[in-house]
Amino acid sequence: MKTESKNWKEKLHEIIYEADTPAGKLFDIVLLIAIIASIVLVMLESVNSINAKYGEILNISEWLITILFSVEYIVRIVSINRPQKYIFSFYGVIDLLSTLPKYLAIFFTGTHSLVALRALRLLRVFRILKLARFIGESNNFMKALKASRAKIAVFLFFVLILCVILGTVMYLIEGGDNGFTSIPRSVYWAIVTLTTVGYGDIAPHTPFGQFIASIIMILGYGIIAVPTGIVSSEMVKVNDINLNTQSCPSCSYEGHDDDASYCNHCGSKLHD
Repeated sequence: MKTESKNWKEKLHEIIYEADTPAGKLFDIVLLIAIIASIVLVMLESVNSINAKYGEILNISEWLITILFSVEYIVRIVSINRPQKYIFSFYGVIDLLSTLPKYLAIFFTGTHSLVALRALRLLRVFRILKLARFIGESNNFMKALKASRAKIAVFLFFVLILCVILGTVMYLIEGGDNGFTSIPRSVYWAIVTLTTVGYGDIAPHTPFGQFIASIIMILGYGIIAVPTGIVSSEMVKVNDINLNTQSCPSCSYEGHDDDASYCNHCGSKLHD
């Protein structure tokens, strides 16, 4: 009886967490359709005219989808050896937060504003996209991001220091007028200008201030390209294509090598 339960649990885990089997792929496709349908319902509910006319249909549809996600959430907990690994994981928290608002609406009034939390389900698409043929490239991209995070952190720190210096200089040049009423406000202007956003709520009026602003704008175009170059250089170094979608039945770790038999994280045996 124990062996049968274990086999049933392993099969369920393969369907829910992996995409190597036809059943797993079908599950992910159905889940993807449900997520898209849920997001469409959230957007339609925000349109007053549509909600007033089709509110009851939208509510019933959302309840059906919420029940579906609730069952899926419970099954994910049941099918893993260490439920807390999923419950407290990023996607576990997202799954819970995106499902709770509908249930809270039964017991509490004024929770309609929490409807936006249901849009968090869209983040789950990244988990489901593992079944796509681009999984190898997505794995390489994630490896490149991790490899370049230290360089990007140093670069962002440099940009922050540059904005503080430029903001202070503009505060001195403009003399506290034209919106540059303090150094923090001037630093805010420097960040907006350097990133080429340009809200226009603060603008220099002195000739020298406008000259400095022009230099910052041109500098901004070059700075924006730096993180892209850092990540691109790391992607060139990553040549291995990993198409393994297996998820560890104990700790839910993903990203194993194609020929892996044991989890790289906890050492548990993976499914055959």
